[in-house]
Amino acid sequence: MTNSKFNIRLAEEKDSGTIFKFIQDLAEFEKLSDTVSATEDIIRESLFGQKAYAETILAEIDGKPVAFAMFFHNFSTFVGRPGLYIEDAYVYPEHRGKGIGTCMFKFCAKLAKERNCGRMEWMALKWNPACELYKKMGAETMDEWHVFRLTGDALDEFAG
Repeated sequence: MTNSKFNIRLAEEKDSGTIFKFIQDLAEFEKLSDTVSATEDIIRESLFGQKAYAETILAEIDGKPVAFAMFFHNFSTFVGRPGLYIEDAYVYPEHRGKGIGTCMFKFCAKLAKERNCGRMEWMALKWNPACELYKKMGAETMDEWHVFRLTGDALDEFAG
């Protein structure tokens, strides 16, 4: 997808370092840098290895990456079709307000429709200013749902 000011494209294996840098910068923005255990090699293998677990798009201005979004497919038993779940999206602060985030979400929405997905979902921290953008796009908050997570020692212990 090309706009007169920027280009959005699917990432390739050669972009692994760029993707990892976005992950680090996003973690810093969310004040979660200490939770990142991914490495560039892990990202390369997980996105472009024998089994790709997720996909990434990059937004570029004059060939320089300024934003990314990572997504994967989930499945809705009630809809009976796949969904597209956006795991992370991040626009560098100096490039916000230019429509890049909206275009990345539109790119993902078009992919979702092409892939016969019944819905597109993502989560955002409640304090994230982008929540206002999401509401303007027509997205609804799912306040009646709780997000549960098992990780680290709790996951190990429960898995036994």
